[in-house]
Amino acid sequence: MAIASGSRHSMGFITEAAFGVTPNNPTFKALRHVSTTLGLSKESIQSNELRSDRQIADFRHGNKAVSGDIGVELSYGSFDDLLEAVLGGTWAADTPSAGIAQLKAGVVRRSFSVERHFEDITQYLRFTGVNFNTLSLSVAPNAMVTGTLGMMGKGMTTSATALSGSTYPAATTTSPFDSFTGTINENNSAIAIITDLSINLDNGMSNTYVVGSSETLDPSIGRSNVTGSITAYFQDTTLLNKFVNETETSIDFTLTDVAGNTYFFDLPRIKYNSGQPDVTDENPVTITFDFQALRDTTTATNILIQRNPV
Repeated sequence: MAIASGSRHSMGFITEAAFGVTPNNPTFKALRHVSTTLGLSKESIQSNELRSDRQIADFRHGNKAVSGDIGVELSYGSFDDLLEAVLGGTWAADTPSAGIAQLKAGVVRRSFSVERHFEDITQYLRFTGVNFNTLSLSVAPNAMVTGTLGMMGKGMTTSATALSGSTYPAATTTSPFDSFTGTINENNSAIAIITDLSINLDNGMSNTYVVGSSETLDPSIGRSNVTGSITAYFQDTTLLNKFVNETETSIDFTLTDVAGNTYFFDLPRIKYNSGQPDVTDENPVTITFDFQALRDTTTATNILIQRNPV
């Protein structure tokens, strides 16, 4: 009997018209990934009945929760639907100029059906009502640009066959972005001493349950909370003084793939909330500055992404 191998694992997704309902004859878009923990968990309900023999009288499964992460290597055009979902916005074509599309944080809710396929053992795990709640991006030296998408959903089923009428177009073939190309700007000026950059977006979603069902309703959603950090070599006190003096600033960076496609990420208004030049050995000193992104009145968003094809 075959044993499932990660090398034969694939994923696909499709937008739902109604929460928790997979469309008929679905066309699943390929979801490129390097790892996933997407699965189903259940709470447990144990009887508190007291018995003279000290035994537990009964036990039930309680509320269900679909949750997990997908680890990805960011590539052009591969995750645009999911970026829309986690930001709650919609790509605006030809903005701010012809050929460029722009995405801002917004209030649009989207849910998805997500499928995991273990091809070597011919098994499918299908998840419905999946919301993308969190996004983490990491740009580090000598590495691909990586991301993690956090999900939560309604239910899961298993099957040995594909859904009736389902189709599976080929995945995108764009190369992952790396840290060798592109630029990072702080307060609109290029900064060349950054050793690490991370961005985290959290929508504050939580499951909602009612009497009569063990599955969540469409999860509640909180505020768009964008945080992150930059780590830089300690060269002068320019960045440190911005933390000390609570000076507002901005961070933007451009990623360019080998074909010339680009993503531009802009956090137009941030405040640093930490910064300390610790010394632990004889190596170069770095400082990590944690930051909080805030709504910018000019762009009307806390985060903005632009895509520009070659």
